[in-house]
Amino acid sequence: MYDTTDLTIRPATEEDLPAIVAMLADDPLGATRESADDLTPYLAAYRHLAADPYQHVVVAVRQGRVVGTLQLTIVRGLSRKGATRSIIEGVRVHADERGSGLGTRFIEWAIEQSRRENCQMVQLTSDVTRTDAHRFYERLGFTPSHVGFKLAL
Repeated sequence: MYDTTDLTIRPATEEDLPAIVAMLADDPLGATRESADDLTPYLAAYRHLAADPYQHVVVAVRQGRVVGTLQLTIVRGLSRKGATRSIIEGVRVHADERGSGLGTRFIEWAIEQSRRENCQMVQLTSDVTRTDAHRFYERLGFTPSHVGFKLAL
């Protein structure tokens, strides 16, 4: 199992964007929709997210190297008696670290942070083609309870 004693999970900075975008692009789906050639749109999005207290864009760093990233969004709502929920998105672990246990520690961090934010539920979506990811999330206690729909604009 992976030794996470040398792992730091911290808020992302603008300087982390090249590593974050590289991880977003380093998979079959991301390769078709992400591009590290121009960081301008990512920088604008990052600045918007960094200014929002309900958004947590974080990185996992080991030995000074960014090895993972995720976004945790806190959503206040009326349903479920006014429950607050969190949404985990954009989870990526560097290719060198996959299968090491880092992903588990990273999701555990997101769940712990959700508890600190008084969330009653943590949710996430995963592309239907990511069957390995589905098994990973189920091992961590997530249940496939809903069908998601998207509309590209």
